[in-house]
Amino acid sequence: MAASLTKQELRTIYREKRMALSKDEVIILSEKILQNFILQFRPVENQTVNIFLSIEKWNEVHTQIFIDYFFRSNIRVFVPKIQNGKMISVEIFPDSKFEISRLGILEPSSGLRANVALDYVLVPCLYCDSFGNRVGYGKGFYDQFLKEYGKIEIKIGLNFFLPEQNITDVYENDIPMDALITPNKVFAFR
Repeated sequence: MAASLTKQELRTIYREKRMALSKDEVIILSEKILQNFILQFRPVENQTVNIFLSIEKWNEVHTQIFIDYFFRSNIRVFVPKIQNGKMISVEIFPDSKFEISRLGILEPSSGLRANVALDYVLVPCLYCDSFGNRVGYGKGFYDQFLKEYGKIEIKIGLNFFLPEQNITDVYENDIPMDALITPNKVFAFR
């Protein structure tokens, strides 16, 4: 039976584990996650994907390789942007311009909010348990976005680590993932 820990405990443990990865390990593991996404979900031309822009200093899953693959495959790419305290989705293109937000996160310069159905939303996870409950950075931007956006087919967490513990403090406003992709396995929760 899996141990159960709070989000804060898991956030501390998995932030440390992730920061212990070398830059080369992050790239290799990210490539495996991309391959697992392609094999499991088989994205096709004209589908829509919302994907986060990696924060390199936090050793997040390297998503530029995903974005490059999507552009080569003629898959429409959308990324998050914080606007008026809420996360929105903005379409990007190979020539899109970016800037560092006041939160220190890379965002598109354009603020044109997307209003399309999203086939996939790829979500950063510090941790995700065996029920699809996710631990992020604790700001709630993704939970609010996933709840309010409405037109999302599949919500997929991307993480380097397997779900070994369950989260004890899951709240009503927490939006679970439909799937989790790790370098070694894909987990389906619905």
